[in-house]
Parts: sequence; structure tokens; C-alpha cells
Amino acid sequence: MRSLSALLYDVSVKQIVGLQDVQVHAIGCDTRKISPGSLFVAIRGTQVDGHDYIDEAIEAGSHVIVCERLPKVQVAAVTYVVVLHSSEALGKLAAHFYDDAATRLKIVAVTGTSGKTTTVHLLYGLFKQLGYRVGMLSTICNQIDGQTLPANLTTPDAVRLHQLLALMVDRGCEYCFMEASSHGIVQSRLAGLHLAGAVFLNISHEHLDYHQTFDAYIQAKQHLFDTLPVGAFALYNADDRRGPIMVQNTVAATHSFAMKSMADFKAQWVDDTWEGIGLRIAHRTVHFQLAGAFNAYNLLAAYGVGCLLGQDKDALLLGLSSLRPAPGRFQHIRTPHHVNIIIDYAHKPAALESILTAIHKSKPRQGRVITVVGCGGNRDRAKRPIMAQIAYQASDQLILTTDNPRDEAPEAILAAMQAGLTTTEQKNTLSILDRAVAIQTAYRLAKAHDTVLIAGKGHETFQEVKGVRHPFSDEATVRALIAG
Repeated sequence: MRSLSALLYDVSVKQIVGLQDVQVHAIGCDTRKISPGSLFVAIRGTQVDGHDYIDEAIEAGSHVIVCERLPKVQVAAVTYVVVLHSSEALGKLAAHFYDDAATRLKIVAVTGTSGKTTTVHLLYGLFKQLGYRVGMLSTICNQIDGQTLPANLTTPDAVRLHQLLALMVDRGCEYCFMEASSHGIVQSRLAGLHLAGAVFLNISHEHLDYHQTFDAYIQAKQHLFDTLPVGAFALYNADDRRGPIMVQNTVAATHSFAMKSMADFKAQWVDDTWEGIGLRIAHRTVHFQLAGAFNAYNLLAAYGVGCLLGQDKDALLLGLSSLRPAPGRFQHIRTPHHVNIIIDYAHKPAALESILTAIHKSKPRQGRVITVVGCGGNRDRAKRPIMAQIAYQASDQLILTTDNPRDEAPEAILAAMQAGLTTTEQKNTLSILDRAVAIQTAYRLAKAHDTVLIAGKGHETFQEVKGVRHPFSDEATVRALIAG
């Protein structure tokens, strides 16, 4: 329980109507989770406007309403707080409600189109190995010093975020490594955080269904660095041409990492196999258990963060060399008949291209590449034909299938992907709506030394159709085929 006056500290308040000396028992922005004594924040979203649910929140027991505009009819027993931006206010209110836990952690946010999950998992595992109690917020799951908690969003909503940070502090955690999605940044889910640093990995075509333009997507990522405080660090990929743009306005100390360009943290190639990659970093040659050229950047970013957080270089490299890849990220399975199967979350053009490039570098010379891929429904439609064309050009056999259709007809999604192929290419491509059958077909087509890429879902254990999540796992499907 907190006093309203304490919660409103540093919130941009325009007007307060009603009693100010009230106690708040909980905070929320979803009326389904509002209980008596709660403070409800009305958020203007892309699909719904929380201001339309103020009456519902009051009926559920909320006695404090934070909003951007007053409702026409006000309830006498309710306090209304009018703010400039309710989404930003929510983050600050949540931070204060949970005792400003963020100020007692060293939090590093990682952003980029691809590689966020792997980099955050590397940092979590690395600092655990170094003997610290650590928290992690990622697409796959949230971790609090070894305890796994489910994750529904890449970046949690502000209330859940500060609740998790408070749990980390209670468990004695010193560090927290988190993914920062463009959605989360734009929606002010990171408001109220005190970041020790932020990392930019890369940027490519993605989420244009939400951001509308690529420039807006870039600006969303850049905002993370624009809001870093003095004393924080901003680490960016110098090999990505937009890397310097990300940090051009930041007041944080800027540092770079790269494989090709001049940078503060630099690595050179040694080797690249199914078992992992070899890199030369800080005059030391190290073999890592993560395969794929793209993982060199994720490893280098994790190493750079460790250095900037004052850790010993040799201990960092030793720790990184012992870590396994995150689930569903370039996950390698070898079958009894010598077929290499790769399961990966790649669901955007640049990620798919990187995965296929890595496969061609590692696969046996005589082996073919068979790719199974689909696109999600209710998401960026412009990438669908691009995904198909990338997959076709880099595969000996392409199988188009479903991903998470959500509210769209799977046939329509496949048709949009097929539009990226010529008539001849379409004839050479298999389209199989049932994802399990598509994977089974690829498995049966594969011969010794072939490589099968199953892309798009990675770690996910469901398929979402018409609002219902049906149990489904690419890995479980493969394991069953091997066992059977």
C-alpha cells in the first residue's frame, strides 16, 4: 500500500480532482485485473482506449483514475489525476509502487531486430557463472536467480516489469539483463527504469505493421539511447550502418563492437562449424558453442557489456565459451541417418537470410538445404513475399507452411508468400498448410548430409489460431519423427 502523493512523485500532473490523501493498494491498466483500492491508468492503445473503460474500473473497485482527459461524468468518491502521457505515468507510478527497485539493480537493455534473446541469455548465463545473482527478462522466459517465470511479451508491461524487478531485489540480484522491443520503447513500458546501459545489435525490415515506416521503426529504437542517463553506457554495432545513428544524441558514454569495422571491442574469425564458432578476441583465440556467423555479434556484444560492467576479460571469455545457445535459436539436431536439422525463431527477412547463410557455411558440400517456413497472421504483410524469395534462393527445396495464423486465413498468408515467387519457382515449391505435415515431409525428403531448416517458431510450444493457442512444438515434432 502506498500513498497517492508518494506515487505521483516526478509524474507530470496537469490536474487533480478529488481527495489527494488516499492510499493505493494496487496499480493496473487492465480492468480485468482491477481490485478494490486500486489505481487505474487509462492508456490510449492502438486497438482500444483505456479511457472507455474508466467506469468499468470504478465498478471493479478503483478509487483513483489516472487519465489524459477527464470523463464527462465524475464520481464523487473517486480521485482523478490528469497527466500529460498516461503510458509514461504508468511506468513511474509502478516504479514508485514497487519501492523504486530499478534503482537498486544494474539494468542493461538490449535492442535490435535480431539477436536480443540470445544476447540477453548469454549475459544472464555469463554473470551467473561469475558468481552474481542475476535477473533476466526475455522473449522465451523471465528468470530470477534460477527461478523461471513465464513471459508473454518481449518487454513486459510497466506494472509487471517493476513487479519483477522488485522480486529480483528481494532475491538479492545485482544485475538484470532485458530485451527492449520497439513496441515496448514506443509504449513507454521502460518508463521509470534507471538503466546502467543499453546495447544496439542491428536493424532491418520488421514491425512495419505497427510503426508504418522504417524511419519510425529506427526512431523507436533510437529513443532508447536518447533517454539514457549520464553515467550509463551505450554499446552499438559499428558494422551496422545505422549503429552510429542510434547513439548520436545520447548523453551516455558510447562504445562500439564489430567484426569488420574499427571498434572498441573487435573480433576476428577463426572457424565456423556445426559445433560452434571460433573467434580471436583480446589477443585470445576462443571456441564458443554457438554456431552461425550472426552469433559472433551476440557474443561480442555480451563480452563488451561484461567489460563495461568492470568484469575480468579472461573470466568473461572463459564463461562465454561454456554457454549453450538459447532454446530455438540455431538449435542443431543430428538425426541417425546423418541429416542436420536446424530449428530457429527466424521470422523476419534479415534473420532468415542470416540463418541460411550460416547453414551454407557449415553444411557438408554435397548436402542439400530444405527449408520449412511460414509467416504469422495479423503481422507485417510486406515481408511475406520477401521471406519466400529469400528462402527459395538459398534452398534446394522450399516448403511453405503455417506459422501462427492468428485471425487470418492460412491460405491467404501462403498466397502472399507465393506472390514473391515466379510461376516456375512456385511450381518447384511445396505448400503444406499443416505445419506438422510440412516438417514430416521435409524430414522424409532429406537424405544423408542434407540440412533441414525449420524456421519461424523456434522455442514456441503453441500455434495460435483464432485466439486459441494449440499445443505445438517444432522440436517435439522433430524428436517424434526421429524416435518413430
